Amino acid sequence: MNQQVIPFQARSGKAGKAGKGCSGCGPSEDPPPSDMPRAVWDKIQDHPCYSEEAHHYFARIHVAVAPACNIQCNYCNRKYDCANESRPGVVSERLTPEEALHKVIAVANAVPQLSVVGIAGPGDGLYDFRRIFATFRLIAQALPDLKLCLSTNGLTVSDHIDDILDLNIDHVTITINALDAEIAERLYAWVFFCTRRWTGREAARILLDRQMEGLERLTEAGVLVKVNSVLVPSINDRHLPEVNAAVKRRGAFLHNVMPLISNPAHGTRFGLTGQRGPTPMELKAVQDTLAGGARLMRHCRQCRADAVGLLGEDRGQEFTREHLPSAADALPPDPVARAAYRVLVEEERQIRRKASAGADQACHSLTAATPLLVAVCTKGGGRINQHFGHAREFQVFEADGQGVRFIGHRRADHYCQGGWGKDENLDPIITALAGIAVVLAAKVGEGPRAALARAGIRVLETHALEYIEPSVAAVFAAERNTFRVSA
Repeated sequence: MNQQVIPFQARSGKAGKAGKGCSGCGPSEDPPPSDMPRAVWDKIQDHPCYSEEAHHYFARIHVAVAPACNIQCNYCNRKYDCANESRPGVVSERLTPEEALHKVIAVANAVPQLSVVGIAGPGDGLYDFRRIFATFRLIAQALPDLKLCLSTNGLTVSDHIDDILDLNIDHVTITINALDAEIAERLYAWVFFCTRRWTGREAARILLDRQMEGLERLTEAGVLVKVNSVLVPSINDRHLPEVNAAVKRRGAFLHNVMPLISNPAHGTRFGLTGQRGPTPMELKAVQDTLAGGARLMRHCRQCRADAVGLLGEDRGQEFTREHLPSAADALPPDPVARAAYRVLVEEERQIRRKASAGADQACHSLTAATPLLVAVCTKGGGRINQHFGHAREFQVFEADGQGVRFIGHRRADHYCQGGWGKDENLDPIITALAGIAVVLAAKVGEGPRAALARAGIRVLETHALEYIEPSVAAVFAAERNTFRVSA
């Protein structure tokens, strides 16, 4: 297994010794954002899910040690061994705690960007709690510099607060899709609680009450909680502002509103009954209504339960059982590369932050300009460093008189496959880029450039390898009178 290339060039060759910016070696000297306590910043600055900035630099691994679930969501089917699907609840291999430790050590030694180990399925992270806590205990002992992260539906969180605190699991995600039982009963088929299966309104009330109790107890204990909500058009789309306000009152750190993934081939109830997911612009509209409420996460990729690598990529198939070294050949945990990488990241962050601050300043004189949506081809590091034809997703930024903001991503099959462009892939890409005025890429071929131009989307190479935010600001300043973004 080859070590992944660091997604930016070091400014200095002296990276062999970890400084205060590395996790486990003391807090970073960087000042936290003005609205964030230092203690919170120290927890999130290297966590790719809890920090939008961190997701450009740091990787996660999900270990699939939670096989069963105590609720049945109408949008979920824990299909086994489906390596080509990228959605929650999907895994290629289920692991024992010991196998999970073996895999995490192998990934940590090969991927210096790794900073987080999460358990996110394929079932609920707390249903088989003995297996889950045994896994975390093994990993914490072997790799103490990695953060531990748990995802759950929240039904039994209140029963395990002490264990969560004892293991120093200070990042927990709870999926909360509704507050109203009438709405929730349309989202869940059943809930298994207190040795019996509940359905309908009763099941919904049990789940919602337990979720709120668990959220309150976690935040009171100082655990950072991210709330996930699946946006289901015509069911909970207009209800999500109430969810946002409620979780904010109860101390949630982040609210992540995700689009429903609905496809009959997945075998979910919603997929089989024709319930559609939201369009990208519908998702953005709902997220925009939540501005001023709980802090929003917009960079979620709805990862598989066995995902490995940076958000937006999945190297999981490189680390299946057949690719891992045997127990006899396995190397011991080695934190040196991760510590050195974190030093480089601190240097890079300082430079990028200054560039981003300058980008915002450049936008402030353009307050009357129409907002511009720009899609970016990037492999990480906060730079425009990917060929258009290789992009499996586009990061989307919005520029207006307030500055440049990351607002989400758009998935699409990459145009180039097997070394050749596939014209049949262009139509889905253009559909995915609805509302986008400009695409920034490191390089683009004449064929896709012309096809996107016919759809009213301009592709630019002029900012190749530059930082994203200043480039978007420059495009906004140069083209604000040419392009208009349709809502």
